[in-house]
Amino acid sequence: MRDPALDGLSAPPGGLGWVIRHEAPDGLHEASVTQIGATLRTYTIDGRPLISGFAAEQVRPAYRGAVLMPWPNRVRDGRYSFGGTDRQLALTEPQRLTAMHGLVCWQRWEPAMEGSSRVSCETTLFPQQGWDWTLTCRMTYALDDDGLRVTAWVRNESDTAAPFGYSLHPYLTCGEASVDELELSLPAARTLGVDPERLLPEADTIAASLRDVDAATDLRAGPALAGRSLDTAYTDLRADPDGRWRAVLSHPPSGARTVLWAPATDLPWVQVFSGDALPEPARRRTGVALEPMTCGPDALATGEGLITLNPGQEWSTTWGLSG
Repeated sequence: MRDPALDGLSAPPGGLGWVIRHEAPDGLHEASVTQIGATLRTYTIDGRPLISGFAAEQVRPAYRGAVLMPWPNRVRDGRYSFGGTDRQLALTEPQRLTAMHGLVCWQRWEPAMEGSSRVSCETTLFPQQGWDWTLTCRMTYALDDDGLRVTAWVRNESDTAAPFGYSLHPYLTCGEASVDELELSLPAARTLGVDPERLLPEADTIAASLRDVDAATDLRAGPALAGRSLDTAYTDLRADPDGRWRAVLSHPPSGARTVLWAPATDLPWVQVFSGDALPEPARRRTGVALEPMTCGPDALATGEGLITLNPGQEWSTTWGLSG
């Protein structure tokens, strides 16, 4: 159904919007999605937010809930080579001289399927500066008794193979006033060492930049986030018997928790951002970004972990959120 939060807005910055609902044993699940970027704007259970989203009248801030295709994270200097051809992307993060978070997050997506508890949106990514391929992209958001399922699907419509990576950028919350009230459990054994100024791999390759987690970055035991500043890519994620890794954000004062799960084979990376670089009053007060990723930062340039989509080939994955 149309998002009722748009009522009275003559020109909502997110375009059309949809709300899906499902009455589950643990309460009413409700999520909203915007047309611009197929953005996951809100997700609540009985009114408790599981993601820290934004108002319908706002332009989406800080990539909250954004779909990141055909690459997540950053590309150094916007330069990469694929199929023997060098390419130059527009620099969308000029202060760090990087091309950031793909090409579809400000595109208009059209509804492909609507239901009471499920909505799908599609867009076509056409060739442009630094990008030579046509991709059909679809995002599906579905609610059931287990929570929210997010399915990404893409097909290469071009005559040549295309490079590809994916992520989505939710800021998880337990309804806290500050990130310092939270604990985070993440079963990751390694992180990517980065240049602190540009947040790009510190060595020539991703593999050479990997390091074991240390006291500041080890989240396997579910430590408190107070005193931890994170804008860190994690990998070597231990899967549970069902093949999924799980990140658990907990709020001890209330007992609330938010869980993100993802298939370890499809999404072997996750970026964790504690919000220290956000402007006030959002700094460390508007959730913790956890971005499940197919590949690490600068993968479009290094090729490490990058998916190659042959002509006509499709790719899909599903991950989810629960309380």
